[in-house]
Amino acid sequence: MKTTDVIIIGAGAAGLMAAYTLVKAGKKVTVLEARDRIGGRIYTTNNKPFTNPTELGAEFIHGDLPVTLRVIKEANIELLPVDFEMWHYSNGSFEQSDEFVEHWEQFLESVNNLKRDMPLYDFLQQNFSGDEYIKMLTQIENYVSGYDTADIRDASVFALRNEWNHEDEDAQHRIKGGYNVMINYLAKVCIDNGSEILLNSAVTKIVREQNWVKIFTSSGKQYEADKIIIALPLGILKAQNESTAAVQFTPPLPEHREAFKNIGFGAVIKIVLEFDEAFWEGESITQLAGESFSTMGFLSTEEVIPTYWTQAPLHSKLFTGWLGGLPAVEMKDFTDDHIMTLVLESLSIVFKISPGTLKDKLVAFNVANWTADPFTRGSYAYDMVGSAEAKKIIVQPVNQTIYFAGEYLYDGPAIGTVEAALTSGENVAKMLLDDVS
Repeated sequence: MKTTDVIIIGAGAAGLMAAYTLVKAGKKVTVLEARDRIGGRIYTTNNKPFTNPTELGAEFIHGDLPVTLRVIKEANIELLPVDFEMWHYSNGSFEQSDEFVEHWEQFLESVNNLKRDMPLYDFLQQNFSGDEYIKMLTQIENYVSGYDTADIRDASVFALRNEWNHEDEDAQHRIKGGYNVMINYLAKVCIDNGSEILLNSAVTKIVREQNWVKIFTSSGKQYEADKIIIALPLGILKAQNESTAAVQFTPPLPEHREAFKNIGFGAVIKIVLEFDEAFWEGESITQLAGESFSTMGFLSTEEVIPTYWTQAPLHSKLFTGWLGGLPAVEMKDFTDDHIMTLVLESLSIVFKISPGTLKDKLVAFNVANWTADPFTRGSYAYDMVGSAEAKKIIVQPVNQTIYFAGEYLYDGPAIGTVEAALTSGENVAKMLLDDVS
């Protein structure tokens, strides 16, 4: 017997925003979440031995993003500024600069003049094949791998161009207390209005009839509703039967399955380290670098684990490492201990401190290997050449019964962000409400 208006699969940002929007419109919602927590790729840990709330997943608000900031304002959540003083380490020396790509202006001009979309790799081979561009090619690949967690062999130049031309580096924020503060607010609104969020409820099968759906979970429970919203990560939808978290559709959705393949889904491993002191702000590192790192925000290197950031302008003892793109794919099956060894070895080369000494200074660490996570299987979406057409297929509801939501369906410069997830969740909820009005 149906006891809810809409079932939502996935309690990440997209699923909870969809639930929040529906609940505010008077609907009763049941959210099924496979994990033992809400948030999905938002994961703020408040557990010891970390001293303060620590982001293992999404961390930044990149720009003045309308939906994110509206929810934060409604919830009366405090924002913290982010200091983006950027440094680069190469060949034994440090350099402070906001641009670490040679010939960047020339490259961007060529990108902006492109008339037909193509994969970034093909574009680079056609336009920058000379020896003088060898270093630039490596820098661009590293940048796209790190920031977009994408594979340049299929990443769309048009999509990257849109992102690069709309970057808002002057408006960067973190949420005080972590992104979970916002997620908990969305969940509380749903629960306070009579809806429910059920954890440890991994959906394995969805059976669709003309005007209703039946959902089966791994625990053997069944649920029915007139409409469902599927807010699973693209990595799960792309995996199909390759993952224990995959969902079987009856009858199948072959057009959607092909569409999922035409949207990129990146890879990432995030390593969060808390030391007994902010050693990078110390006198010995100041002498090594030639300047103080007390306001360093980001540090890029050419080491195995290449990217790091601090909590600047806060003088925190937290230091975060980041590995994205194909290098993260190659390391996805490494043990946490192996990855930690690589991190400490990389930092040892940069800061001229032995790995053993760095290890002794560690108070806490966490390796968030999202690419190996069975309920995520990657990082976040990026556009391929065929993604625009693929999204048009997926955003259309199946018989006004099955709806899809997620950051991968967002169309704009904030692709792959929490803003993208919130926007998609809100949009699909409004579409569903229009269909039932």
